[in-house]
Amino acid sequence: MSRLKQFLQDAETKAFDLGHRSTIKFNIGKYNAAVQRGLTQYSDHELARERASFIKTNAINNLDKYLMEFESNFTARGGKVIWARNAEEALKEIGQIMKRKRARSVVKSKSMTTEEVHLNNFLEKNGIETVETDLGEYIVQLAEQRPYHIVTPAMHMSKKDIADLFVKKLNIAPTDSAEELVATARRLLRAKYTEAEVGITGGNFLLADIGGVAITENEGNGRLSTAFPKTHIAIVGIEKILPSVMDLDLFWPLLSTSGTGQQVTIYNTIFTGPRQPNEKDGPDEMYVVLLDNGRTELLALPEKREALNCIRCGACLNVCPVYKNIGGHTYESTYSGPIGSVITPHYNGMAENKHLSFASSLCGACTSVCPVKINIHNLLLLNRRQSVEQGFTEKSERTTFKLWLKAMKSRKLLNMAPAGVKNFVLKQVLKDTWSKRREPLQVAPKSFNQLWKEREVK
Repeated sequence: MSRLKQFLQDAETKAFDLGHRSTIKFNIGKYNAAVQRGLTQYSDHELARERASFIKTNAINNLDKYLMEFESNFTARGGKVIWARNAEEALKEIGQIMKRKRARSVVKSKSMTTEEVHLNNFLEKNGIETVETDLGEYIVQLAEQRPYHIVTPAMHMSKKDIADLFVKKLNIAPTDSAEELVATARRLLRAKYTEAEVGITGGNFLLADIGGVAITENEGNGRLSTAFPKTHIAIVGIEKILPSVMDLDLFWPLLSTSGTGQQVTIYNTIFTGPRQPNEKDGPDEMYVVLLDNGRTELLALPEKREALNCIRCGACLNVCPVYKNIGGHTYESTYSGPIGSVITPHYNGMAENKHLSFASSLCGACTSVCPVKINIHNLLLLNRRQSVEQGFTEKSERTTFKLWLKAMKSRKLLNMAPAGVKNFVLKQVLKDTWSKRREPLQVAPKSFNQLWKEREVK
């Protein structure tokens, strides 16, 4: 089955799953309410968005300069930088580190880039136990699922769903107490931190001027995943660069407010390399894998490169009417929702993923909430145009539009067929799309052209 057909099938299933829609409505509703409260900390939120957009655009337009500056400053403190052109290179390099360290277990904090390169599968195939330490990621790992949402991986699951999962997978007594569920996860994960040879994280921002990796989280698992293991690997997309550590006073609050409604997340950490001689904890070695994986191809498109400004806050997902109806798993991609529909065709191939750019109402809600002012709905349109220009549309669609264009440019041809014939053609063409959920389109018995001529005669 093609990815398009699978997407349409899964979308229809989820859209009519009332239980799923109820859970998502409840969970997203809580986040939306929190975000509205969080926005009250700004005296001029629009100005903050403008500043963030300017800084990120400048960073992306000078990406080569800032990445080299980051590498220079990071390696000066003993860190090691690995440049990975794609997922295969990233996994190969990480695999070599694991062999050198004779690693048998890894603890991971939340990271979308590790999902992007399918790191967990790679490590498990090589006999290395991989444990997600973020609670949401831990839950979906137990459920053997992909993250549902960029920020809240288990958003699609209710408390009862999680309790049932823990009973089944962890053999605990049934409970409806969220505190007991969290305590169970905490107890099981604590031992993993001290046993693991390697800790793996992502990175919310790369700081060029100090050679730092900034990580923001709410559970402390990111710090624990890097404090005990002797080796720390951070896998970060090259677009996460910021010129200066001073930019964090703008970006950390913007990220937390747009993502969770907090004024700032609980744990905010900057890693500038391995443990220094005067430091008591931290890894003996730290690697930063700078991941390209399609990003430079997007950078080469000036009208679309603003998509690289994304700070992965998830705000566009929470407001998107399509996402709220079809759910995150339907997209079958690492990054779901509006921004995922923009970048996935460039990261994973336009031919296989062009349909994602059409999975939008183009209402513009995503653009209105983006903290760095990415014009998301316009980028979706540009993706659609690119897919058509590159010939990725079906032959029947191309034929239909050629005939439509020819008829629309000729009043004589348009008037030649009576209304009954036009209605028959519309019924056949739209039976699996428009007419599947709506009343069939009906052409008026007389065209406007005919009515106008009759009026002139009178």
